[in-house]
Amino acid sequence: MIVPQIAFWAAKKGINLVGTADWTHPLWLRELKENLEEAGEGIYKIQNPNFKIQNKFQVQNLPPSGGTPPKAVAKFENGVYFILATEVSSIYSQGGRVRRIHNLVLAPSFAVVEKINEKLRHAGVNLLADGRPTTGLSCPQLCELIFSVDKNCLIIPCHVWTPWFSLYGANSGFSSIEECFGKYADYIYAVETGLSSDPAMNWRIKELDNRAIVSFSDAHSPQKLGREATVFAFSENKIPNSKLQIPNFSFKTIVEAIKKQQIAYTIEFYPEEGKYHYTGHRNCRVRQSPEETRRLGEICPVCGKRLTVGVMERVEKLSNLEIKKLREKITEEKDRWGVRWITSERRPPYVMLVPLMEILAEAMNSGVFSQNILNEYNKLTDFFGSEFAVLVKVPVEEIAKISGRKVAEGIEKVRRGDIVVEPGYDGVFGTVKIWPESKDVAKVEEQGQMSLF
Repeated sequence: MIVPQIAFWAAKKGINLVGTADWTHPLWLRELKENLEEAGEGIYKIQNPNFKIQNKFQVQNLPPSGGTPPKAVAKFENGVYFILATEVSSIYSQGGRVRRIHNLVLAPSFAVVEKINEKLRHAGVNLLADGRPTTGLSCPQLCELIFSVDKNCLIIPCHVWTPWFSLYGANSGFSSIEECFGKYADYIYAVETGLSSDPAMNWRIKELDNRAIVSFSDAHSPQKLGREATVFAFSENKIPNSKLQIPNFSFKTIVEAIKKQQIAYTIEFYPEEGKYHYTGHRNCRVRQSPEETRRLGEICPVCGKRLTVGVMERVEKLSNLEIKKLREKITEEKDRWGVRWITSERRPPYVMLVPLMEILAEAMNSGVFSQNILNEYNKLTDFFGSEFAVLVKVPVEEIAKISGRKVAEGIEKVRRGDIVVEPGYDGVFGTVKIWPESKDVAKVEEQGQMSLF
């Protein structure tokens, strides 16, 4: 996860704006400053002139025409750019409970980043300890510190439903944004879904009606980039009589688009595949749906300890909208490539996808990170331009010509939602089956920080 590798994999995925992550860490901040230069207002690119990324497959008109989805989305032709982003972990006591909240912070410049870091040091935060620093500052105190440096910074609660480290988390979170952020609640313009929830689950929460629902990959390895993404629609930026390439967006336009909910669409992980979708206890292999938990309770029937309450159950507890009423407002539409788009009134559409490597692994009956899967992945992305293009844009007949009928069929089934997912629970990833009769394919789980999610 060094800057050139992040850019290389972002291009393979079809991402043209990626968060730097971890600018609070002094060594990584030095790495960022040595490798990046400003390409636009608050947007950065790689300094090395020999490192060029060209994405020959321009993705346009992805959502179905007509209705809510816009007719154009940002192109990838200008390469890969970076925005200064970091994650901060707040662990503190409030209301007689220990709170553990992760927040994403977007900053407009390195100068602002350095001032924030200096204030965090003065507040006693050890920035060298981890890429995602841990502080005893409450969420309101963190907001006060950051906005005192630059009011243009953006704070977004991360993976808001996971049990242990999130805004709505069952074990250490709150029941509302106001309860968590106090007088700064009105400055929280968006929440991030996390891998275990999708936009429709968040649409059930009334206080999110006027806030954006965004999705990010939360990647801890380059291959995981793009498993979730937020797509913005901006007009193309042309410079008369110049070959200079600059991004057709800026820090300000990204922040404004989030504040005003001007999002084209989001790309989502199947929430059932997330580690905490259902309630359960992995040591005892107990997994319960919300309906089962209402009937059986939250105590493990094997060991007698409390179960880890899953995201789906937590959503139902805080929900202001019954599932039946919500379903009446949700619409599904397939575009000409057979991709199923989901939307609701006044909300951007979203699409649920399975990462290409997982599709290839099941189609080819091989491990996700085996060499033959990587070879096939490279062949497809090199030929068609990006993973997103393969997943949502390229005709399946063309995919079959490159990788065979089985792979094309798998992508087609994912596009229309014709898959089976055994929900994840208590830190165990859910299992995707594109062909129910296929054997389980070994999945390599990330270690270290990822285990927290």
